[in-house]
Amino acid sequence: MSGPRILAIETSCDETGVAVVVGGRQIEANQVATQIAIHAATGGIVPEVAARQQLRWIVQTTRAALGEAEVGWDDLDAVAVTYGPGLIGSLLVGVNAGQAIAAARGLPLIGVNHIEGHIYANWLTDARPGEPLPPEPPFPLLCLVVSGGHTQLVLMAGHGRYRLLGQTVDDAAGEAFDKVGRLLGLPYPGGPAVSAAAEGARPTLRFPRARTDGRFDFSFSGLKSAVLREIAGYRERGVAIPVDGLAAAFQEAVVDALVRKTVEAAEEHAVAAVAMGGGVAANTSLRTTLRTRLDAVGIPLLVPPPAWCTDNGAMIGAAAGFRFAAGERAEPGLQATPNLALSWLEA
Repeated sequence: MSGPRILAIETSCDETGVAVVVGGRQIEANQVATQIAIHAATGGIVPEVAARQQLRWIVQTTRAALGEAEVGWDDLDAVAVTYGPGLIGSLLVGVNAGQAIAAARGLPLIGVNHIEGHIYANWLTDARPGEPLPPEPPFPLLCLVVSGGHTQLVLMAGHGRYRLLGQTVDDAAGEAFDKVGRLLGLPYPGGPAVSAAAEGARPTLRFPRARTDGRFDFSFSGLKSAVLREIAGYRERGVAIPVDGLAAAFQEAVVDALVRKTVEAAEEHAVAAVAMGGGVAANTSLRTTLRTRLDAVGIPLLVPPPAWCTDNGAMIGAAAGFRFAAGERAEPGLQATPNLALSWLEA
């Protein structure tokens, strides 16, 4: 495959991801240094600790990515980096590293929105050189972004052209999974732990689904509170908490809300396909249920492999490949922006 070879850096939260991606699609290397074991001790991410670990791992992970791709600095066409949204300390590590590499090697720098990276994970392929590439996702494309910090329904009219249809009004889906995991006494990270506990279990009850003013908005804070009340009730009665059954009921409620509104939005906007991105997109129940519902209305579902759903450098390289082709370059002094939003089209 031809196209720019981009070194891409992702340090928006607690993962240090560095990848080499060609043409916005082909992965030559994708290295991730994870901090899960470190944050498991506190049951959640401590921002200062995450930033220090990013600083510790950024050089080693970059060297590992270049080694995996078997390329040198002179083989690169550009450097890309996540500059928001995310934790400010973690973002600063990646942005400063990207700026330093670009300046030292005389390479253009491309700033990428983290959410855009999750969307563009659907363009990635691990096809080897000379192998045919799968077709690109078609437009208009409805993107369900579900991660620890974000839950959004985004209508994509073309490359870089986004319209926000709905988002969470309180907790993100991944955040709710982590909080409920802690309430149930499950290990960190809560998302995979809740999913594992729910697998094969019968829901103990049907939790209420939140109503929102926006048709395609989401709300999970009340659901989290409902789980807390159920747990408190079992403790007051001195009865063992049915962890698996509550996990199954909670997951069923989250999946139902995400799937129902995604399918409604997909039909209303007559999209060519639906794509998923973000760590929660690795949830098996969500994938299976959404695929079944979309199959019933004849709309294809695109989902990256689980390793490309969680934070990684390859997704940033994918988004950067298309921005590079459009002639976009970061301004000198690119700033880390914790609350960075996508450039929305008017509704």
